[in-house]
Amino acid sequence: VQLQASGGGLVQAGGSLRLSCAASGHAFTFLSYDMAWFRQAPEKEREFVAAITWRSSTSYTDSVKGRFTISRDNAKNRSYLQMNSLKSEDTAVYYCAARRRFQVKYDHWGQGTPVTVSS
Repeated sequence: VQLQASGGGLVQAGGSLRLSCAASGHAFTFLSYDMAWFRQAPEKEREFVAAITWRSSTSYTDSVKGRFTISRDNAKNRSYLQMNSLKSEDTAVYYCAARRRFQVKYDHWGQGTPVTVSS
C-alpha cells in the first residue's frame, strides 16, 4: 500500500486547509481499509488526529473536535482532512496512515505534509 499525502502549507490562524491522502497498491482494496491522520509537532511525539473506518465511522482527538473533519471518497481511493479554525498549536507535519479493517495497528504510512499556522 502506498500513501501520498498533500495539501499542507502556510496559513494564518483562523484559516483553513484541506489535506488529501491518495492510496494505491497492488491488489489494494481501499474499501477494506481504515484511514487516519496523525501529526508530529517539532520536538513532540507523533499523535493521533482523526480516523475514519472502512464503514465511515469517525473519531477525533479532543483538541480538533468541532474544527477538523475527516472523510473518504472510496471511488477515488482518497481520504481527506478538512481543517478549519486553525490554531498555532496545529502546526505540525501531518501523516496519513492506513490499516486493514479489524487490525489494531496502522502499518502503512505516507510521507508527511507540513502545516504551519502563523499567529
